[in-house]
Amino acid sequence: MKVLVLGARGQLGAAIVDEFRRGCDLVAPDHAELDLADDARVHARVLAEKPAIVINCAAYNAVDAAEDNPVAALGVNAFGVRALARAAADLDATLVHYSTDFVFDGRTDRPYVESDTPNPQSVYAVSKLLGEWFAADAPRRYILRVESLFGHAPGGPDRGSAAGIASRLMAGEEVRAFVDRTVSPTYVIDAACATRRMLAMGLPSGIYHCVNSGYCTWWEFANEAARLLERPARLVPIRVDDLSLRARRPRASCGHSTPRNMATSTRSRR
Repeated sequence: MKVLVLGARGQLGAAIVDEFRRGCDLVAPDHAELDLADDARVHARVLAEKPAIVINCAAYNAVDAAEDNPVAALGVNAFGVRALARAAADLDATLVHYSTDFVFDGRTDRPYVESDTPNPQSVYAVSKLLGEWFAADAPRRYILRVESLFGHAPGGPDRGSAAGIASRLMAGEEVRAFVDRTVSPTYVIDAACATRRMLAMGLPSGIYHCVNSGYCTWWEFANEAARLLERPARLVPIRVDDLSLRARRPRASCGHSTPRNMATSTRSRR
């Protein structure tokens, strides 16, 4: 089975490559070889490769920079996905596309489920929601919303809020952590494993929340990280409104899967 992976050098992409390299004919062009923003080239490359599965881990994820660069964000997160979806449709291939919790406004007192109505609050969030809509051009597609990824696979970077918290704790530095942002931190290896399991199960096409179980504030996450790392917790509580961020963040963006879709919810193996 031939699998084409876009964004293979990113945090999630590296985990997908590591998960799918066994038993698959894997093709994973880097950004220099295939820029997702070049939709004509993307469409042509997918048709030339003829994969059975296309997995898109590529994204413009500079949330604040997207406010000043909407064309760049839309080019990758929306129109590039449209090119992938149309090529997948031409080949009768399966498309896996990753979206984000940022498609919601965060004004909730419970975890989001797949049937909740999105209400994006930033350029980045709008571009990702458009990507979800364009992904639907592929008759067989899985749109997986992931969030707050942590961990890294061989050859991949260790980045994101969780990595920043851990590195500052290890260095004995002060850690500023949100007390009013609730998230579902998701181990990137679990997300990759769940993706492969979902494809093997042949679940219906649609949108799935692919997150680890449970949720916490970043403040709670930092305290637990300090405990596990056995480091002093030099934590400074902050609120979203304390910072002058260009893009709005959802305050409560924790995810949950409906019972029908629980097969794609993951639990950390740690």
